[in-house]
Amino acid sequence: MSEKLAIIGSGPAGLTAALYAARADLAPLVFAGPAFGGQIATTTEVENFPGFPGGLQGPELTAKMREQAERFGSRIIEETVESVDLSQRPFKIGTSESTYEVASLIIATGATPRPLGVPGETEFIGRGVSYCATCDGFFFRGKEIIVVGGGDSAFQEALFLTKFGKRVRIVHRRDTFRAGATLLKYAAANPKIEIVPNTVIETINGNGKVTDVIFKNLKTGQNAPSAVDGVFIFVGHEPNSQLFSGQLAMDESGYLVVDSRLHTSVPGVFAAGEIHDSWFKQAITSAGFGCMAALEAEKFLAGQNIH
Repeated sequence: MSEKLAIIGSGPAGLTAALYAARADLAPLVFAGPAFGGQIATTTEVENFPGFPGGLQGPELTAKMREQAERFGSRIIEETVESVDLSQRPFKIGTSESTYEVASLIIATGATPRPLGVPGETEFIGRGVSYCATCDGFFFRGKEIIVVGGGDSAFQEALFLTKFGKRVRIVHRRDTFRAGATLLKYAAANPKIEIVPNTVIETINGNGKVTDVIFKNLKTGQNAPSAVDGVFIFVGHEPNSQLFSGQLAMDESGYLVVDSRLHTSVPGVFAAGEIHDSWFKQAITSAGFGCMAALEAEKFLAGQNIH
């Protein structure tokens, strides 16, 4: 099957790319993948996406984005891409169902937050467990908050969360931190922040929402319960770039390397969203990147005399 443009991924980046490409009459083929909607589809309340002053559920937002993209001619299929060959054009994309040939490609496969892997974590995602302070901090105004991690992201998000929580504890398995000296200084000076070193979370407990965690002190081996309302986990993200290993330029963490117009190292292949953005990681910025990638893909195809 030969296509002008394929998009791998169905989060805000992929669906926005699909909308813009469809309006350019490219009839894009979108591979939805194993989890339609991406990370935001697991979020219960979305209150910071423009145009929805009353907020809405994450799955509702992605459903609306899908409806809009399909209205203009995007074709979204529930297939997961298993192989990609970018060695020559047309590029080849393989799924368990078929093999597709495409003249251009937008990669919007995103990144996955690295989990703690403790009991209760998955159960309470969106109900006290979060991987995004900017997305969910507002819901914890006046609440007890725990931030897990020891790097820049953990300290940046902990400082942000002090705007809302009555106390923010930074829990880290070591007594040294990877965060920069300035962030460490700001955290130490903030009266709302408490550092809890040499400690891990053994279990996250709750009843409909998070109520407490079980701490384990790694020096003493002792366990202790602690009441908490929100657990924010910042132990890293894993870009979903394994399919493109050895074919596209990546940084040391596996994020795709792009130029200012989202071109990857292979002409005709573009990236959008958290597959290359390791900094902002917001639905609205991913949507913006999706728009940019689609506009660039349209220009590329026009240059190849493919309309």
